[in-house]
Amino acid sequence: MMEYRIETLPETLLVGMCLRMSIAENRTGQLWQRFMSRRKEIEHAKSNDRYSIQFYPLDYFRAFSPELEFEKWAAIPVESVDQLPESMEKMIIPEGLYARVFYKGSSADGARVFAWIFNEWLPKSAYDLDDRPHFEILGAKYKNNDPDSEEEIWIPVKKKAVDR
Repeated sequence: MMEYRIETLPETLLVGMCLRMSIAENRTGQLWQRFMSRRKEIEHAKSNDRYSIQFYPLDYFRAFSPELEFEKWAAIPVESVDQLPESMEKMIIPEGLYARVFYKGSSADGARVFAWIFNEWLPKSAYDLDDRPHFEILGAKYKNNDPDSEEEIWIPVKKKAVDR
């Protein structure tokens, strides 16, 4: 079992780039390569943390298929936005309740980690998935595909409805 906490995330302003993709046609490497080559153009950065953000359609997990498309962002948190670098956009993650999962290990094990979250932890928890962005924070200890890498996985949740 992985370590996690339930937390309320405050509204978070970010600047970055996005692409539509699917699991079957994963373009994550392309997105991050484009973003990282221009990241220093972003003003008012709050930290060096990188956010990998996914906006999934409402029924994405109910009728999952590797061909279903979603929007993926590579971004960093900012204090404010005066001007946007060319081909970048601002986005806001709204305030809300999240399961914050602390993961140590290779990003190559991602499928196993997310299977545990969605197939084991979430169904047994007091929470349902909420319709807000999912994201990972890739901080100072993140090392792509390294077994000693550390990252935070943030899953939007809401309390399960109580049957009466």
